[in-house]
Amino acid sequence: MSSPSKRREMDVMKLMMSDYTVETINDGLNDFNVEFHGPKESLYEGGVWKIHVELPDAYPYKSPSIGFVNKIYHPNVDELSGSVCLDVINQSWSPMFDLLNVFEVFLPQLLLYPNPSDPLNGDAASLMMKDRKQYDQKVKEYCEQYAKKENITNSISEVDSGNEDTSDEESGGFSDDDVAGHADP
Repeated sequence: MSSPSKRREMDVMKLMMSDYTVETINDGLNDFNVEFHGPKESLYEGGVWKIHVELPDAYPYKSPSIGFVNKIYHPNVDELSGSVCLDVINQSWSPMFDLLNVFEVFLPQLLLYPNPSDPLNGDAASLMMKDRKQYDQKVKEYCEQYAKKENITNSISEVDSGNEDTSDEESGGFSDDDVAGHADP
């Protein structure tokens, strides 16, 4: 069997050669962003997200860390940090899986079948259980406002309203002055 570093390289290259757009961070294979499209026939269809992936040193024996860079309204995704409550990945992760499984199986399943009983976003979970129609509408509003191609293409090079709440490491090194200085003409 190949070493973990060779497996990491192979999995990242396989992801890069697939239909996904992959952007490495600091030219490494441990930290990168992937363009992810919402699954067809879901509330998230038509949405485009930048997914931040961090591979632990023990990958593939330990699951990758996954987070949404641009906002998404979902019970199992923290609205501010974008971190994903992926018990499916953490509990059922096996070295047999690769990074393509994350984007072709795990994330689509997460978006198609949210679990409001194990929330990271309590408001989304509560709304989903109380008023499904209103929840569906809010998901669509978030997709319209934050999950467009321009949100992910500009999220590092340009500060826009769609990514004010990205984490410090994802903000592309902007200072508070860069973000706050938008005066009306």
